[in-house]
Amino acid sequence: MEEVSIKTESIKLDQFLKWARLAHTGGEAKLMVQEGIVSVNGELETRRGRTLVPGDVVEVKGQGKFRVTRA
Repeated sequence: MEEVSIKTESIKLDQFLKWARLAHTGGEAKLMVQEGIVSVNGELETRRGRTLVPGDVVEVKGQGKFRVTRA
């Protein structure tokens, strides 16, 4: 599992997908969530505005798991 450090207390899911370079644009991040290939802490996530905090685990089908950490 790869760790992705953020500089803030929390981050929105779509912003995280861009920060982790899993999506190139906000539109691409939105499509990933809508297509049902993103889960947070083992549960399918349909809200691109979901707030993530350090310790959360984001999984993207075909790309792996990523743990949110604080820089």
